[in-house]
Amino acid sequence: MPALSIRRGTRRDVPVILRLIRGLAEYERLAHEAVATASQIRRHGFGHRRYFETLICRRGRVPVGFALYFFTYSTFLGRPTLYLEDLFVLPHERGRGAGRALLGELARIATRRGCGRMEWAVLDWNENAQRFYKRLGAKLRRDWILTRLSGEALRRLGTK
Repeated sequence: MPALSIRRGTRRDVPVILRLIRGLAEYERLAHEAVATASQIRRHGFGHRRYFETLICRRGRVPVGFALYFFTYSTFLGRPTLYLEDLFVLPHERGRGAGRALLGELARIATRRGCGRMEWAVLDWNENAQRFYKRLGAKLRRDWILTRLSGEALRRLGTK
């Protein structure tokens, strides 16, 4: 079996990133919400103002997973936070080290950049992922509720 490798995503990886985003959306039963385009991914991830960074995990030369992340700031810690927006490994590759390798590389990036923590969200029904994260030492926070403002409500608030 070919070895795993991880590298930073580049502009050339946009089609792969978009394909993996769509795979994640299907897995999360949210394909109807996945409306991102290649031009948006290219502009926001590899343009003048970069809103996110990516890692691509390959087995040999075949992409098998990715991580998309960005940085926020913890006012309490006085340090940056690496926020993992998306982590996805193709179903046939799960349990073969790709997810752990991606999270390990993210932890190295967070450490090098002086982050006080890494954070991400996990769906409440995804018990496999929750068990995996707990085995790594992650603590699931049930005392914070993810809050989202989007669409018409976002526009309406912004015009008041």
